[in-house]
Amino acid sequence: MITTDILIIGAGPTGLFAVFEAGLLKMKCHLIDALPQPGGQLTELYPKKPIFDIPGYPSINAGELVDNLMEQIKQFQPGFTLGETAQTLTKLEDGTFEVITNKGTVHHAKAVAIAGGLGTFEPRKPALENLADFEENGVEYFIKEPEHFRGKKVVIAGGGDSALDWSIFLANIADEVTLIHRRNEFRGALDSVEKVKELKHQGKINLITPAEVTGLKGEERLSAITVDKEGEVFDLETDYFIPLFGLTPKLGDIANWGLEIEKNAIVVNNALDYQTNIPGVYAIGDVNTYPGKLKLILCGFHEATLMCQSVYNMLNPGKKYVLKYTTVSGVDGFDGSRKEAEKAVVMKID
Repeated sequence: MITTDILIIGAGPTGLFAVFEAGLLKMKCHLIDALPQPGGQLTELYPKKPIFDIPGYPSINAGELVDNLMEQIKQFQPGFTLGETAQTLTKLEDGTFEVITNKGTVHHAKAVAIAGGLGTFEPRKPALENLADFEENGVEYFIKEPEHFRGKKVVIAGGGDSALDWSIFLANIADEVTLIHRRNEFRGALDSVEKVKELKHQGKINLITPAEVTGLKGEERLSAITVDKEGEVFDLETDYFIPLFGLTPKLGDIANWGLEIEKNAIVVNNALDYQTNIPGVYAIGDVNTYPGKLKLILCGFHEATLMCQSVYNMLNPGKKYVLKYTTVSGVDGFDGSRKEAEKAVVMKID
């Protein structure tokens, strides 16, 4: 049996940062993830994709962010159960929890933090008759290694941030990039839309709107797509077709744990500590929902911080928690003691 203070279900960026915040409070963490390595979607789906909204980093690749988070938490020696999914959750008589994975690994924890991102997910696929024939033979749903597309002709379909960001990124790698969207308006960030338009004027991106991909052609692998632009139908030669229409998320076994679920997300109390309807069970990051929820990594970091403070107070009833700035105390002085508090600029939280 694996025993810990906080059992974190999901080893994506939010789950990893929760380890750091818990470590500052001298609490141990263990993480469960269905993937064979930490990082969640950042590692599995787009490790080379640049992220622009992490404070202090004008741009950082997703994989690099994961590496940095792993380096940051190394000092707190978290445990990992990888390649397994959390299957059952049982609240024991003493208020602690038992979580058993699909492979029978038993975990015992004083608190549980669900940080499962979007849960298990599948790409939303376009309704094309012979789509399956070209999967991994010219049709890709994720971009893990951009260099794979160097010197190639690439068609991206979609109107969200992923379609815009990858079109911009591949414009300097691929021989030819075409972005197709069924509307003239895009759902992504305005700055990204402006960059795509500028790259179109520079001749680095072919922008076809409003239009849809209606067919795929090729022998053993993809060689062309069929495009319908307001009734004008034509073929376009390409090496790769990448439809980026988002992901279909599923909570999996977590949906059977008695948690309050709303639109495939876990309802939490965001006014306090991101606790669910089961006391001692929290949900942080993209897996949760509350009024005004934003699915951003930095919001997950904030939620992880408040969750850890709540668990500390739950495990130490009556003990005053002393919040100290790491610029003063470093990472070793977070024990809540009066002696250390006298050495630092502190804010007392009753």
